[in-house]
Amino acid sequence: MYALVDGNNFYASCERVFRPELNGKPIVVLSNNDGCVIARSNEAKALGIPMGAPAFEYSKCFTLNNVHVFSANFAFYGDMSHRVMSLLNDFTPELEIYSIDEAFLKFEGFTYFNLEKHCTELKHFVGQCTGIPLSVGIAPTKALAKVANKICKKFPIQTKGVYMMDTEAKCMKALKWLKVEDIWGIGRQHAKRLQQIGALTAYDFINLPDAWVRKNMSVVGLRLKLDLRGIPTLDLEEIEPKKNIATTRSFETMYSELSDLRERISTFAFSCAEKLRKQKACCNTLMVFIRTNNFRQDMPQYNNSSVIHLPFPSNSGIELSHFANLALNKIYRKGYAYKKAGVMIMDFMPQDQVQLNVFENSNVKHEPLMKAIDKLNKVYGMQKIRLASQDLKRVWKMKQEKLSPKYTTSLKDIITIFT
Repeated sequence: MYALVDGNNFYASCERVFRPELNGKPIVVLSNNDGCVIARSNEAKALGIPMGAPAFEYSKCFTLNNVHVFSANFAFYGDMSHRVMSLLNDFTPELEIYSIDEAFLKFEGFTYFNLEKHCTELKHFVGQCTGIPLSVGIAPTKALAKVANKICKKFPIQTKGVYMMDTEAKCMKALKWLKVEDIWGIGRQHAKRLQQIGALTAYDFINLPDAWVRKNMSVVGLRLKLDLRGIPTLDLEEIEPKKNIATTRSFETMYSELSDLRERISTFAFSCAEKLRKQKACCNTLMVFIRTNNFRQDMPQYNNSSVIHLPFPSNSGIELSHFANLALNKIYRKGYAYKKAGVMIMDFMPQDQVQLNVFENSNVKHEPLMKAIDKLNKVYGMQKIRLASQDLKRVWKMKQEKLSPKYTTSLKDIITIFT
């Protein structure tokens, strides 16, 4: 049996943990630079605020309905997620962290356990320890566990946050209820194609011929169909190293000078190198892009990118910054006001498998230097040690006018208790 554990309205729930007076009040959380809505409480959903709603368009709605608006506090949300996932590990040794607020649990060898009771205890224990409300769907396969979890959220009073589909009758009833566009793993285009042939529910989907599903939805769609029929096909996935790493930012103002862009690109490349070293890997390819503000059609528009294949694998912030600026020089054009830029590194290999070239190699002195920089930045805070090409007095900050305190990750933001 599998269980899908999902944090209800996770970002909004995190904000409520340390501010219980917000329980029952509408809450929305905004994206980077306070752009659009990326999370809503049930009360905000009831007001008709859609996911992805531009904040400036709904500002009057927020004010009229006393909606509590928060800037995304990803450090706080990430720490709360880590706490939840750590507690889930106490209930089963097999766990797949699917997203920041979702995890699949596999209960193999739990034959003599009352799984519904076990998962109810899990829900209460995690809620008591973290304050995060959970929905738990239990079923014979991962895809069916997703369906069971959706039923939990749709009918919270009847299910009390835990629903177990342990019989074929329950599974078939749920599949007849679930619309085809709401099936986990079915995208918009596949949903349209299925609806055109009369497959409107998940039950219709599982009764399609295997040959049609494989031809039109590939082997991935066929596996999903089998999983929905109760045949375990999708097992827990191991967390794999990232295949590429990117650091991109929209600037707080527009830049026209090459020197300003060089400083930003150096910073982005240095950040990518730091993430790459945590993965104990080196990269062979680097890409840099720059673009103007496409919302300012009254200004000249330009965007371009450049890919550089490194002469040797590297994870040195110094070397990646150097190559990133070479790429920038190729695409920079004077006379434009740039609003966004980024660096992406790819084509990774383990750092302990790097082979030496005959003519040119990464500077061996950089490895101990990078280790020292990583250690110092970990102790004293991010970006304390930088390259000379970076602005030492500048700390990039996105627009976060409604940022809540980092209650669990910053001592200066820890709650104060008055007795």
